[in-house]
Amino acid sequence: MAGRSRNTPDQQPSEAEGLLPADYDLADLYGAQSGDEDPDDTAVLIPPIDLPSDAELAAAALAVPLISRVIALARWIAPHRAVDEHGDLGPEDRVRAARMLGAEDPDEDEVVEAMRAWALACDLDLVETGTTDDGAHVAIPGPDLDAVEAGEPAAVLGLWFEAAELVRELAAEAESVDPEVVEGGGSDDSEGLAEVEDAREQAAEILDEALHVLYETTAFAEPGAETVPLGVLAALLVVPDGQEPDEEMLGEITDLMVVLDPMLGDLAELGLVEHRPIDPDLFEEGSGEGEGAEAAEPVDTDRPLTEEDAARFGTVRLTPLGQYAVREWLLADGYDAPLIGDLADRDGPALLRALAENGQLFAEPELKNWVAARAPLDAARELLSGARGRDVQSPVRRYYCVLGLGEIGQDAAPAVAEVVDDPELGGLAREWLRARGADVAAAEREVALWRVVDSMAAVLLITAGEGGRLQALVADLPVTDNPASYFGEVWRVPHPMTVEVLEAVGELHLDRKVAKEARRAAVRARSLRAQG
Repeated sequence: MAGRSRNTPDQQPSEAEGLLPADYDLADLYGAQSGDEDPDDTAVLIPPIDLPSDAELAAAALAVPLISRVIALARWIAPHRAVDEHGDLGPEDRVRAARMLGAEDPDEDEVVEAMRAWALACDLDLVETGTTDDGAHVAIPGPDLDAVEAGEPAAVLGLWFEAAELVRELAAEAESVDPEVVEGGGSDDSEGLAEVEDAREQAAEILDEALHVLYETTAFAEPGAETVPLGVLAALLVVPDGQEPDEEMLGEITDLMVVLDPMLGDLAELGLVEHRPIDPDLFEEGSGEGEGAEAAEPVDTDRPLTEEDAARFGTVRLTPLGQYAVREWLLADGYDAPLIGDLADRDGPALLRALAENGQLFAEPELKNWVAARAPLDAARELLSGARGRDVQSPVRRYYCVLGLGEIGQDAAPAVAEVVDDPELGGLAREWLRARGADVAAAEREVALWRVVDSMAAVLLITAGEGGRLQALVADLPVTDNPASYFGEVWRVPHPMTVEVLEAVGELHLDRKVAKEARRAAVRARSLRAQG
C-alpha cells in the first residue's frame, strides 16, 4: 500500500462540482479530527491494533451475505452440475440458483446478483469447473468447501481474504473504466486503453491510501468513534498537515469523495467497511436543477453541520475484518504493523527494551496488556529490573517503567520500596511512593538532580525535542534566582544525557539569563565527558 497522496484523479466526475459549497466550514464537517504526520515511507510507524481472535474474524466473514451466497452455491451444485464451455450455468440453472439464494420469483436483477456470486465462487475455487471423459462440462464443489462450512478459521479467513483482494482490485477497475473508451474504441485503440490502465492504477493507489488512513484513524479512535465522515477521509489525503483547506482544496476534497464513494461501497459488500454513501440528492442541490432539487431539503450553510448533515456527505468505518485485511496488505508491502499484545510473552527487561526502541505509538496499550497477564508484585519487580542501566536508552526504559507501575497501582508499592536506595531507581522510587502518600523521605540532592536530568532525557529522546512536552519541563525547572549555582550542580551530574539536556535547556528556556547559564554548563559537561 502506497504512502498518502495529495492529488486527485485527472479526470473528475462533473457531478462532483458543487457538492461541497465553497462557503462550507470544513471544520464543521470533520470536527477536530486532523491528519497525522506524513513521514517518509521508509520510516512510517503504523499504530498497533487489537484484533479479535481468528475464530471471531472467521465467524464475521461467514456472516457476510456475499460469502454466505458463495458457500451456498458451492454446496448447491454437489455432487456436480452441468455448465457451458465457459463454466457458466445454463439459463434454467441461473434461475434455480437465484431461487435457491432466496428469490421466490427471480427477476433479471436477482439472477444477475446470483451470477455475480457464482463468478466469485469460481474465482475463489470454491466451485471448480472441468470436462468429463465423455466431453461434458461440469462444475463441482472445491476441496476447501467442507473446511469452510465447518468454520475452520484458517480456511474461512483464507477464502475471505482472497475475496477481499479480488474485490479491492475490481473496485479500482470499475472506478477507472471510461465507457467511451471501452464501448467506442476498437481493439487497436492503444492510447485509450493506456488511459484506462493509468486511471485504474491511480484509482487503486487512492483506495490504498484511503484504507491506510482509515487503518490509522481506527487504531487511534476511542471505542465507538471509529466512523469517519467521507469528507474527513478525503481531507486527510488532500490537505497538507497544519494547513487549512482553501477553495481549490475544497474542490479536490469533493472530487476525491466522489471517487472514493463507489469503491468503498464495493468493499462494504464484503464486510471490509461499513459505508453510508453520499446522499444523491446533494448533487441535485448543488446544481439546483431537476425534481430532486425541489424535493430534497437543502443543507443550511449558515449554521454548523449536524451529525445528520455530515452523514449525508457519506461516512465509512473500517470493520475488524477490514483491519485484518489492511494489516495483511501493509505487512506484504514491508510495513511493521504490530498487534497489541505482541510483547505479552517477553519479560520486563525485554518489554522495556522493545518499547524504548519503538514504543511511542503503542506503549500504553502494550503495558496494560502485559501488566494484566501477571501478578502485580511480579510485574513491578520485572519492570524495575528492566529500568536499570546508564546506557543511552535507559531514560526511556525508566519512563515506560513508571507508566507500567502506574498501570499496576498501589499493589506495586512493596516492590518500589525495595529500590529506594538504588543509585538509578532511588529517585524514581521515592518520587512514585511519595506521590501516593507513602511515608518515605525525599531523595537527597544529588539523587534528585540525577532524576531531573533522567526525566528530561527521556522526554527529549521520545519526542526528539519536538512538541510542547519538553518545553514544559524546561519551563518548570526549579531554577533559583542564581541559575549559575543551579547549573553549576547539574553539569556535574553523572548521567549519560547531561550534556544533551543542558543544551536543550539552553535552546528552549525563555529566560535569556537561564538559557545562557545552561549553555555554559553544557560546555563544561561536554568537557567532563571527554575526560572520561
